[in-house]
Amino acid sequence: MDFRLIKRYVKLVEESNISEIEIEQDNSRIKICKKADVPPPAQQNAAPAPTPTPIITSPLPAIVQPKEEKNSKIKEVKSPIVGTFYRAPGPDADPYVKVGDNVSTGAVLCIIEAMKLMNEIESDISGKIIKILVENGKPVEYNQLLMLIEAE
Repeated sequence: MDFRLIKRYVKLVEESNISEIEIEQDNSRIKICKKADVPPPAQQNAAPAPTPTPIITSPLPAIVQPKEEKNSKIKEVKSPIVGTFYRAPGPDADPYVKVGDNVSTGAVLCIIEAMKLMNEIESDISGKIIKILVENGKPVEYNQLLMLIEAE
């Protein structure tokens, strides 16, 4: 779900009489609620109630981090955008990288397609691909782990 769209929903809840909104799109669900901050009982009559503020909650489970990340030489490659993960430049082409391949800084690791734009994801470090965590053609979320690279 696009962050700008979420901000618009929050603003809609803030500026209207809506107290709660829940949106489900693709595999994401978001619930935005107004929550009134209630002062302690002794101060309830002394001051007016504060303006309700929206709260964003998500019932979806967090991504489980692999154990390899404990090793300081392991670099996580995360998706910078929401889109579709592709390992190769085309359906019949060889993948950019495979487990066990050595890559150098700036090497293309994969493509994330977002809104019909192909975004090449490049390596920040030189090292060896030790794990590819996403299947070809599957959707990815912002900041989702894609690969693990062991630094040289």
